[in-house]
Parts: sequence; C-alpha cells; structure tokens
Amino acid sequence: MARRLVTVFGGSGFVGRNLVRRLAAQGWIVRAAVRDPIAAEFLKPMGDVGQVTPVRADVTDPAAVRLAVAGADAVINLVGILVERGRNTFDAVHVKGAANVATAAKEAGVSRLVQMSALGADKNSESAYARSKAAGEEAAQAAFPGVTIVRPSVVFGPDDDFFNRFGRMTLISPVLPVLTGDGYHVECVNNHCSIDLFGSGGPTFQPVFVGDVAAAITKVLEDGRLAGKIYELGGPRRYSMKEVMELVLKVTGRDCRLVPVPFGLGMLQATFLQMLPSPLLTRDQVRMMKVDNVARGGKPGLAELGITPMAAEAVLPQYMKRYGKPGQAAA
Repeated sequence: MARRLVTVFGGSGFVGRNLVRRLAAQGWIVRAAVRDPIAAEFLKPMGDVGQVTPVRADVTDPAAVRLAVAGADAVINLVGILVERGRNTFDAVHVKGAANVATAAKEAGVSRLVQMSALGADKNSESAYARSKAAGEEAAQAAFPGVTIVRPSVVFGPDDDFFNRFGRMTLISPVLPVLTGDGYHVECVNNHCSIDLFGSGGPTFQPVFVGDVAAAITKVLEDGRLAGKIYELGGPRRYSMKEVMELVLKVTGRDCRLVPVPFGLGMLQATFLQMLPSPLLTRDQVRMMKVDNVARGGKPGLAELGITPMAAEAVLPQYMKRYGKPGQAAA
C-alpha cells in the first residue's frame, strides 16, 4: 500500500511540530512547508529517514505554494500571525495566504484540506486579527468547498506563547495585569459599600492542549465524512483572565500582585508596548480581548471527535516550574 503524502504549511510552528510528530507516527509522508527549511531541520528526526522533509514555501507566494502541494494527498494550513510586520499583514497571511493554499490544493487535485482558524474569528469584530481569520475561512471555502476548518481557543503546551509569557513576567515584574471592562465599581450591601476592583475578572478563555489540537486535526484529516465541517476546539474549563493569572502564580509559586487594568488604560499601554521588537501587547489584541475566547456552541468540538480534552492544571506544572523560585524548580 502506497504511503500518503501530506503538506503541512507552518509545520515548524508550535502546533505544527506537534502535528508533524503525530502524522509521522501514523505513517504519513510529511512535507513541512516553511519559510526557513534549514531552521526546520529539527523536524526530520520525528519520522523515519526521509519521512519528514522541510521545504521552502511562503503562503503569500502562489508559485511556491503550488510547488509545495504538488503530488500531495492532503494539505493542512496552520500559518497565522499575531502581530503585523512589514509585508506580513493579517490580510496577506490569513486571507490571501489561505486563498493561495486552498486554490493550489484544488488545482492539484488534493482530496483533503484542513484550515486552522481561531475561536475569535468574526467578520464583525473590532479586532483586525479576528476579522482576517473570518475572511480567511471564507476564502478557503470559496476555493475549496470541502475544506474542514478547526477553530482552537488559546493553545497551551511546553512551547506556548500564552502561559509562558505570563510565567516570564513573574520573573521580572512584581505585578501581573488583569484587563477588565467592569472593574473599579462600587458595590453596596446593607449600607456597607466597597470597591470591586476586578469585576467579572476580565475576558474569558478556554485553553486547549496542543496535543488535543493535533489529535483533532489528524482525525478530521483521516475521516472523509468530516469534510466541510467547522470544529470549535476548547479545553474542559473556562477561565477568566484573573483566574489565568492565579493559576500561573499557583504553579510557579510566585507571589506577584494582581493589578486590574481597565481596557482604556490597556489600549494606552499597548500603544507603546506594540513598538517593541517582540510586542508584549498590541492595541488589536486589547480589542480582541473585549470578546470572550470560548466555544460558542452549535458546532462540533473535541467531544464529537472522541477526544477527552486535557486540563491545564494537569500539564502546566510540567513546564511552568521553570519560572518557580530557586530550589522549588529543582524539587
């Protein structure tokens, strides 16, 4: 029986490397389409000799995309950015890039296409990121009607840029910010008044384990009956931003103070923070966090794929201990 070939755009990224490992274990020949194939050499040992091959391909380059999908049985597009830089805009990567991949896959006669989007995808969102994700879904569907779309919430795991970012903050800052839209209001009960600083605790997230996302993508790739569907991928629990920060402090053993930050002040801070080489926060991200990042319901998710989601509490201690106090990490 001939081995199947899958092209994975963004194969060297956080989700990509976990997915490539799983696909190789299941016998797929994996062509990892990346911008820097030399830097992606670490993917090769994830399979047998010659089973995983990094190739140069930028989703914004239609010719390179066509070469990358030639001869493939299936294609997966994981490419996404959180911050715009030069030519790498949300429109170029999320919309035109998705269209390029879907068009090339259709022309090459690929049988299955999976497009990774995001839970916050919404063409009416204030956030340019969220609008571009929604437009990317539409572009992929127009070019490849049978495309399967997966929308994960915040993805966590050893190399994530979510919990790790807050973990790094505990090393250099005595405080952790909690964005809130309803904090700093006065509550009065039985003639006793107090100030509720955090309100509802800020935006809500439904973090999903990277291994569960990789398992979900593999399942929809393998089962032709799932073609054309949209899956919302969220973890087993929802956390407010305040609860996320409390969890970070719990698993690291740090004693930083939580500080409520109104969205208006967050926008002002982001104006300056987004100028950093590696922005800690952008104005568009603040806009995005005004809407909860959770499964909205009405669409299938991990349960329908037979996957029991991993809880953050079960995984975080394994890699967040690096931010613990001296002596604690060793223990």
